[in-house]
Amino acid sequence: MKTRSSLSFLKVLTIFTFLFSSLVFLPYSWAAGALVPLPPNPDIPSGNLETPQKVLLGKTLFFDPNLSANGRISCASCHVPSRGYADPRPVSIGVGGKHGTRNASSALNAAYFSRQFWDGRAGSLEEQAIGPLTNPVEMANTSNRSVVRRLEKKAHYRRAFQEVFGGPVSIDRIAKAIAAYERTLVTPMSAYDQFMMGNKSALTPQEKRGFALFKGKGRCVLCHNGALLSDQGYHNLGVSGSKDVGRYAISHDPVDKGRFRTPGLRNVALTAPYMHDGSVKTLMDVVEFYNQGGGKSAYPKDALLIPLHLSKSDERDLVAFLNALTGETKHEMSMK
Repeated sequence: MKTRSSLSFLKVLTIFTFLFSSLVFLPYSWAAGALVPLPPNPDIPSGNLETPQKVLLGKTLFFDPNLSANGRISCASCHVPSRGYADPRPVSIGVGGKHGTRNASSALNAAYFSRQFWDGRAGSLEEQAIGPLTNPVEMANTSNRSVVRRLEKKAHYRRAFQEVFGGPVSIDRIAKAIAAYERTLVTPMSAYDQFMMGNKSALTPQEKRGFALFKGKGRCVLCHNGALLSDQGYHNLGVSGSKDVGRYAISHDPVDKGRFRTPGLRNVALTAPYMHDGSVKTLMDVVEFYNQGGGKSAYPKDALLIPLHLSKSDERDLVAFLNALTGETKHEMSMK
């Protein structure tokens, strides 16, 4: 009996060890529920391996307004380095002053997301990179081929694409170069990360109180979890006045009407205004919005949103914690 009991215990222990090790090595996007530091590097797809030359080409393209039809709008026009690679305007403005309907999300740490854009319509950074090129309210090119022809006229691009890819300019290679650059836009080692890695003095007493609220009474962690502080799901917060159907335009599932991807909270102090339509100006406004249980919109609101009954002191503590989520940033972020 003792031997059989010991064998049973060993079997259970072996199974537990296997399951635990499997969880540890799952891609971090799969383990959205755990509050963990940001991994030092995102996954690099085998079809777009990273080289310094490719990253430099991608950076050049990212900041080049020649990608747009009128030569005035670059990726950086709406993903402004000094504003956390996000758009400081409520909605983005493209060629000819045309206004979009959504606030451009931050490009920082976008490489860790499984899908891109507020509605998740792009499945990779490569797909995301070329979407705006032919969008009539963004870069407004008549076709991807028109972008290629424009770049082909420039000797430095002909030379760079040949050196990096061993071939001429193409839309696929433009996408790969921009995506390679965007995968370098990661911001680890925030005060929060340092705290999670064992440095208990990395957060101030107020930030620690805010973190406790974040995990508890504030209910933030229900959707803002994982390494990105996003469940990568889609929710309707009841943003007032918005008739944007959100994820529904992609899924065509009626339950997705008015739902948008949960944004990551890293560097959130840099990326005002907030919500998919940029309608909420400050972090304090965001906290107050959630404190009242969200807003009212044309579509059913997520059941997770309820009044929180936070005090003004609680709200200030939460904002302090959100400010502790700003990580190490690249030198471009000091650019105006």
